[in-house]
Amino acid sequence: MALVLFDLDNTLLAGDSDYLWGQFLAEQGLVDKDFQEAENERFYREYKEGRLDIFEFLAFSLKPLSEHPMEYLRQLHEQFMREKINPIITPDAQMLVDMHRKRGDELVIITATNAFVTAPIAAAFGIRHLLATEPEIKHDRYTGRVAGTPCFREGKVKKLEAWLREHDQNLGNAWFYSDSHNDLPLLEKVTHPIPVDPDETLSRVAQQRGWPVLYLHHASPAEK
Repeated sequence: MALVLFDLDNTLLAGDSDYLWGQFLAEQGLVDKDFQEAENERFYREYKEGRLDIFEFLAFSLKPLSEHPMEYLRQLHEQFMREKINPIITPDAQMLVDMHRKRGDELVIITATNAFVTAPIAAAFGIRHLLATEPEIKHDRYTGRVAGTPCFREGKVKKLEAWLREHDQNLGNAWFYSDSHNDLPLLEKVTHPIPVDPDETLSRVAQQRGWPVLYLHHASPAEK
């Protein structure tokens, strides 16, 4: 049995759930559309460029959660899953997860996107272990703040190390699938780093290090 880690956005999903959640809120009239779209685009660009201030982004992305009761948020998320997420869960991604499940591997989704957005997505893949950025909850409402370490870059490694101790696991035969150079701190720690539809920086690193590259959502450069 191997430990198999999956990034979520643009890896298991053919899109970015955090970005789509912001877009969905704007479409529902729950946030200012122009401001939301401009900031969403800015943060997404900074993420891809490797210069995202994760705490600035979380202050922006978690604020709408603090403005609504839990039951209403749950209903919103059900609609979000139907309209935005289900269409970007591809058969190839499901086949990858099922392949590892049939091998008896331990499956974990590890993502910077917050747990409110991602927990139902992990459930849709049938993956029970989720390591994500945790929004703070007080008195059964989200506060708009983050609880603990954001699950981003080196924070992913810290969150995983704590999970490994808790579950008596190790990285001795671990796989990690990711699309982003932001995940290099973790990719460098596993036995089997697998870039998936990698961004330009990660693609270059994979070529330099001889890492195998998987194309789940796009044609490989050789096929174009």
